[in-house]
Amino acid sequence: MPSTPDSPATVVVHVADEAALARLAAVMVAALPARAFVALDGDLGAGKTTLVKAIAAAAGIDATDVVSPTFGLIHLHEGPEGRLVHADFYRLTSPDHLRETGWEDAITGEPGRGCRVFVEWPGRIAPLLPADRLDVAITIDSETGRTLRFSSPAPAYAPLMRALEARPRA
Repeated sequence: MPSTPDSPATVVVHVADEAALARLAAVMVAALPARAFVALDGDLGAGKTTLVKAIAAAAGIDATDVVSPTFGLIHLHEGPEGRLVHADFYRLTSPDHLRETGWEDAITGEPGRGCRVFVEWPGRIAPLLPADRLDVAITIDSETGRTLRFSSPAPAYAPLMRALEARPRA
């Protein structure tokens, strides 16, 4: 999708610390579709789980319940507006193994309720990733600073992309 003033294809966001990340998460929760798929890419320690914790908190879910699902692969969190699925596929050796985890049930959620899916290490399931998704690449700038690159050609994420562009830069 070409970038236009109404719907940028890519938005780059710099966050200085976790307080700035919390503000970004609030923007994301307000603008993400009720049913969303977010692929989180970044090195070990880049802050993928930290971002999911901030999003959970902004969505009314106790952030202390959100921990890295590296060994369990998939964690489900129920919130006031629906389910938050947090998956970490670092240890997954093949996309075929995903079918054995209950993945389809996890990402379906309850009819009529939201289900936002956040996947760390999405490259491990590349053939199974939906085309209608938001990609977020996180890079480490400093001990607390990160750069997040949001991209999606899917129309469902255009409101989020506009909200990211319009957010206050403080």
